[in-house]
Amino acid sequence: MHDPDRSLGFLVNDVARLLRRNFNRRAQELELPQAQWQALAYLSRREGVKQVGLAESLEIHPMTLARLVDRLQEAGLVVRRPDPGDRRAFRLYLTAAARPLLDRMWELAAATREEAMAGLPDDRRQALIESLRHVKRNLVTTEGGGSGDEHPGKAISNAAGSV
Repeated sequence: MHDPDRSLGFLVNDVARLLRRNFNRRAQELELPQAQWQALAYLSRREGVKQVGLAESLEIHPMTLARLVDRLQEAGLVVRRPDPGDRRAFRLYLTAAARPLLDRMWELAAATREEAMAGLPDDRRQALIESLRHVKRNLVTTEGGGSGDEHPGKAISNAAGSV
């Protein structure tokens, strides 16, 4: 008999969902919809990414991302620059106005992470992180490299911030 409470997939999914909900509760003060703060978080990891690459990372359709980036650009948080190697493509960059917002996001993410890991000694926290990074590397290798946001040295593994 399979026990979902002992399944890596179920546990990782449940923990990710709960981390996102906890972060969302805190992030209400930012007055950004979840899709926007997720896009900013991913963009902070891969500044200069093509729109299509960001859409893949966020697992949304390119047209949905285009509208999302339009709103972020109107808010002065993101700028599109032509891709020098592809006249049809744009690369995305954060503006200076996005930096304080991202700093606050990382503070909220740290509070979320601390709440999630309360009671775990530092050595077990590090072991958990290293184990998840190992699993991630295995899966990226299996996929043949994935979408490019799987670099093991990066601090965040999903758009919920560095929770």
